[in-house]
Amino acid sequence: MQSDYAKQGKTSAIVAYITIIGTIIAFFMNNDTKNQFASFHIRQALGIHISFYVIGALVTFFDSWPISLAFYIFIFILWIFGLLTALKEEQKPVPFLGPYFQQWFTFIS
Repeated sequence: MQSDYAKQGKTSAIVAYITIIGTIIAFFMNNDTKNQFASFHIRQALGIHISFYVIGALVTFFDSWPISLAFYIFIFILWIFGLLTALKEEQKPVPFLGPYFQQWFTFIS
């Protein structure tokens, strides 16, 4: 568990993982307070949601259920990992792509 600072941003961090609309809502919730814990998770959630759409568009070209199933499992694991770390008030990047999300989405502060 982290400090009270993480607890203050916990709501925004959790909301960010609930669909892309939740990420947008969390972004605006965090706009005034600029909580770093919430910003970290908003970047992670935004990356997961964008990855879902981009990789999903690429997967449709294969038209293969094993590839589609592997894609959905991969995104689901990233989503669960991010949500659980937000619930536990930890700042762990999601596997494989998390560090890139932190670099790419620096405009979220």
